[in-house]
Amino acid sequence: MTPRVRLFLALGAAVLVAGVLWLLYWLLVGSHHVTTNDAYVAADVAEVTPQVSGSIVAAPISDTLPVKRGDVLVEIDPADYQLAVAQAEAALGQAERKVQGYFASSDAQAGMVAARQADVLKAKAQLASAEADLARAKTDLDRRKALAPAGAVSGDELTSAQNRFDVAEQTVAADRALLISAQAEQKAAVGQHQAAVALVAGADVAGNPEVAAARAKLGQARLDLQRTVIRAPIDGIIAKNTVEVGQRVPTGAQLMTVVPIQTAYVNANFKEPELRRVRVGQPAVLTADLYGSRVKYHGRVAGLAGGTGSAFAVIPAQNATGNWIKVVQRLPVRINLDPAELARHPLRVGLSMNVDIDIAGR
Repeated sequence: MTPRVRLFLALGAAVLVAGVLWLLYWLLVGSHHVTTNDAYVAADVAEVTPQVSGSIVAAPISDTLPVKRGDVLVEIDPADYQLAVAQAEAALGQAERKVQGYFASSDAQAGMVAARQADVLKAKAQLASAEADLARAKTDLDRRKALAPAGAVSGDELTSAQNRFDVAEQTVAADRALLISAQAEQKAAVGQHQAAVALVAGADVAGNPEVAAARAKLGQARLDLQRTVIRAPIDGIIAKNTVEVGQRVPTGAQLMTVVPIQTAYVNANFKEPELRRVRVGQPAVLTADLYGSRVKYHGRVAGLAGGTGSAFAVIPAQNATGNWIKVVQRLPVRINLDPAELARHPLRVGLSMNVDIDIAGR
């Protein structure tokens, strides 16, 4: 056997051994893992926006600075909102006094109803007395008219009886009109009392709708005053800060972003065929280009996105054309990281990562 033949045989054996080793590695290890370097750090950032408008008088925070939840980020000029609180407090005081007046008026109207009832009773008594006088005057008049033809009653007596009857009749008419007037005044007093009762029914001064509305306006004014001090909603790092002292900002304007790097996660974009055995809860090992392969992060698959990046693009791809080329899509897989490892080696949103998911466990 020539040296050339032996060399080819040795080379072939080496290739065969390498192939076998690669096959064994694939069967025992490689087939149980999927990897990608198309992965990036992400976080659920908090956009800081004012809930009231005004001029900025203080901005103690700048980009890259860490903040804790509740730290003051921006202060808006509170003068207008302090005046609004004072006006709302005055309006609440006025409303309380007005409603107290309603209660006093209700009591007074109740007294007026009682007085008008007494007037009605008095008018009825006067009418009854006048009607009795009228009956007696009529009886006297009728008796004298019966005796007049026989000459038993003088003309003066008959005239006097007639006059008494006429006066009694007029008195009855006047007392009847007085009773009608008293009854009308009683009805008016009852209506006024009912209206006064309706204004205070079902609640005390504090629970009256007018007072409650004024109190709500005061609460809104105080809340607006509180909102002139903008605080960090979460722990994190300040980014995209656009705040300048003296700047007038409208409600809802984006001032800065708080990035919670302590709860960062990784979006790993895997090709469609690589996702066949990926399941929620599977372990993953990650490395960051920032620290290199010496620093390893451990995490778990938290979930798969609801669609590919192209599906949610501003201008989605339209494949209903004559010239169509199939492109393998990638689907984001969220991987949650170990908080303790993140604390030791902090990451920033957008950094590149290398991801290896162990898909052996289904």
